[in-house]
Amino acid sequence: MGLRTPGGQGTPVWDLPVRIFHWLLVTLVISQVVTVSIGGNAMQFHAYGGYAILTLILFRMLWGFFGGTHARFRDFVRDPGAVIRYAKSMLKGPHEQHRGHNPLGGWSVLAMLGSLLVQAATGLFANDDVMMEGPLAKHVAGRTSELATAIHDVNAVILLTLVALHIAAVLFYLLVKKDNLIVPMITGHKPSAIPNESTRCGSNWIAAVLLGCSAAVVYFVIRI
Repeated sequence: MGLRTPGGQGTPVWDLPVRIFHWLLVTLVISQVVTVSIGGNAMQFHAYGGYAILTLILFRMLWGFFGGTHARFRDFVRDPGAVIRYAKSMLKGPHEQHRGHNPLGGWSVLAMLGSLLVQAATGLFANDDVMMEGPLAKHVAGRTSELATAIHDVNAVILLTLVALHIAAVLFYLLVKKDNLIVPMITGHKPSAIPNESTRCGSNWIAAVLLGCSAAVVYFVIRI
């Protein structure tokens, strides 16, 4: 079934699973920064947050193949030529309009997902010998755990840099290009339309099943 456009809401873009994923991830990333800053007993919540993020990332990877039109990787992962053309259009004035992610935004999504996956996965093997030991650290050699810990620490900086760039890009579009990217991620609709483009939403039931499968995988891994 295609997405319907309620009166006055604009063009349908983001289905419900994508929006829930986005805002849950925002909340969890903030929580991770807070808990690691506090340390001590808060690190247990940091671990739980990591499991939740890993579950969400696995879900989003699956939703990239089974989700709605603009949630799918094939819709927003473009070739380098498309990225260059879009970047040039940004410099010349009014940028190319895209209903879903633009070519630059598509690659930023992949970078963010990749960094989050690395962060969550290495956290499973990390061990700082003080406050935290990942559930899989005891199953690998000490040097392997040390390497995972080092990657976890370095990638944290990379991840926070990507988050900062993402926020900067959203503000740039809002303040300079007068293109609000925040409201559509809340309402699911964009005010401007691209004519003759068919949009389909993903099934909420399929999303629930995929989320459940992702959670089961993570639960199984941490209980090994």
